[in-house]
Amino acid sequence: MPKVGMEPIRRASLIKATIAEIGLAGSLEVTVSRIAKRAGMSSALAHHYFGSKEALFLAAMRDVLRLYGAEVRGALAAAEGAEGRARAVIRASFSPANFRREVIAAWLNFYVLAQSQPQARRLLRVYQRRMVSNLRHALRPALGDRAGVVSQGIAAMIDGVYLHAALGPLAADPTAAAALVEDYLTRELECRA
Repeated sequence: MPKVGMEPIRRASLIKATIAEIGLAGSLEVTVSRIAKRAGMSSALAHHYFGSKEALFLAAMRDVLRLYGAEVRGALAAAEGAEGRARAVIRASFSPANFRREVIAAWLNFYVLAQSQPQARRLLRVYQRRMVSNLRHALRPALGDRAGVVSQGIAAMIDGVYLHAALGPLAADPTAAAALVEDYLTRELECRA
């Protein structure tokens, strides 16, 4: 059996430390030195693996998105029917894992970074397109041609309600946040006739 090298272990540790430090600071105003110290290594090693703080943050966001994607895929696998699949995407978006302090801070800073950093913007577009695609695929049997427009509306509501919930009183109850988006889906499905 091949021996696993230290690089993947150290990279994972740095990514986890990055998310934790951003959660503590609430912003990207953390140093690579602080991140590396939390991960139990030198800042030189962190720079060796990632090259810059921005690259390290993007790797951390890819990890957050990877975990989110796994939740969505798991929810979709357990869902039945078009409506069930759309509701699965909505509920996965408001899972308790997405409402941890450090994940909220990472998302908020990711949106800000995407305004000025091309790689972050590209990663945000990939996330948004994938969400709309999952919703459109789920809703096409029930809504036909309207599936695209409704999917874009649901995706926009998911992001908007997530931000509202993460920054407000709904953060304590992500289920209530998901219910707001599911109400929109219910109304759109009732209009399908």
